[in-house]
Amino acid sequence: MSRTQEPRAAARRTRSILLTVTVAAAAAATAALWVTVLGIPQTGVPAETRAVGASGRIAEGASVLAEIPAVTNLDPRLRTALRRAATDAADDGVELAVNSGWRSSDYQEQLFREAAEKYGSDEEARRWVARPGASVHEAGDAVDIGPSTATAWLAEHGASFGLCRIYDNEPWHYELRTDAVAHGCPPTYADPTDDPRMQR
Repeated sequence: MSRTQEPRAAARRTRSILLTVTVAAAAAATAALWVTVLGIPQTGVPAETRAVGASGRIAEGASVLAEIPAVTNLDPRLRTALRRAATDAADDGVELAVNSGWRSSDYQEQLFREAAEKYGSDEEARRWVARPGASVHEAGDAVDIGPSTATAWLAEHGASFGLCRIYDNEPWHYELRTDAVAHGCPPTYADPTDDPRMQR
């Protein structure tokens, strides 16, 4: 490592440590909220509240370091690439947030039903949400990133981490393509209905 690279590497390590501490502090604050404001210990959190996190649902964008199923159940290689990218994005003043990651099959079913209702048919819904059993989110192989500054940053820099946009109509949806580091990302599909994996 050259002398010019050392300060940047040290700054990255410091930011990574600070991010880890921030996530831990947020988790502790949440636990304290349950006890002091709501009057119930964390173990007494209502079942429906626990089920939200257990399903992979994220109420708002989460840190790439968050200890929640949507992040921790991602494929470890994808999670590592995502965290490395987040560290470099932070150097450029951009924050990567996870809007959706791993999902349970029940949650995928719920999302598909909601999309079918919104778009008027199962066929139209498939352009935006995969059927349960076909979604790469269920395998922990996909992540939806926000906000738009983050997706713009990944569009430019993601390939160097193996993170590739897969669908033209979903600029937030990224998957790991390790060959992209050397060869760039493969061509995108117009939408999930063009993806052979979604034909199951």
